[in-house]
Amino acid sequence: MELPWISGGLALAILLVPVFAFGFAGERCARWADSLPVGPRLALPAVLAIPWLMVALATHMFAMRWLAVYLLVPVAVSLFLFAAGRLDPQQRGHLLDFVVLIPLGLAVDLRWLEPAWPHRLALLGKLVLLDAGLYGFLVIRRLSGVGYDLRLRARDWRVGLREFAFYMPIAIPLGLAIGFLHLHAHVARLWWVPLAWLFTFIGVALPEEIFFRGWMQNLLERRMGRTAALILTACIFGLSHFNKRTAHFNWRYVLLAAIAGIFYGRAWRADQRVGASAITHATVDTIWGALLR
Repeated sequence: MELPWISGGLALAILLVPVFAFGFAGERCARWADSLPVGPRLALPAVLAIPWLMVALATHMFAMRWLAVYLLVPVAVSLFLFAAGRLDPQQRGHLLDFVVLIPLGLAVDLRWLEPAWPHRLALLGKLVLLDAGLYGFLVIRRLSGVGYDLRLRARDWRVGLREFAFYMPIAIPLGLAIGFLHLHAHVARLWWVPLAWLFTFIGVALPEEIFFRGWMQNLLERRMGRTAALILTACIFGLSHFNKRTAHFNWRYVLLAAIAGIFYGRAWRADQRVGASAITHATVDTIWGALLR
């Protein structure tokens, strides 16, 4: 199948608009959406079906079941979070908030929507429900403390790199001892490292940190306290890696990821900033890819 580079590139650009709009002008976006009547405001996420539709028609992968998913699931996220806001205006964390996390987690970390896309465009499936979640939690629910702000501060870098420095002396000896990590002799292309970090930051770290820290850990803190929320979120984060890089339960990956989740969670909760934990996450993944895997 010939990849639809034009439609794929345009679909990626469309899906990145909310990521950067909320990252740099989140409050302005929320005020604009608030000016809409309730019906259009709740139905607006249906436009997230357009990028998939463009690619599906170009690659002859159109299927009614996927069209229904892309039309209905983003709108359902808004509807559930609208109801959660009415039932829980104090934002203590309602059951509906956690129900919404299920489809978002399936898409963001377990790649639920990837079969709807050509293989090399599978990342776009993650971005669709990431956008739906950003709109739902930041505009409809107005959840406080998410900390999604791409205007990175010097302190975000200090906190993010500090937690990276705390994690690596634990992860490297343990990873080498259990056979999960293998030291490479050298990096063939040094110029590749910053590019890999940037790609990892945008394509992997940001979506996962928004979901696990900005949404999940944030909501759990309201129900069970900071320490319990940190540990539980880290365990769930670790378990979400159960089938990565193998067809079987990858306990080594689960263990290292769960420990990493502790330090990612610490970076986020220092100031409730997704940028800080995404810096830790992207740096860990880049070093693993460059030197240790």
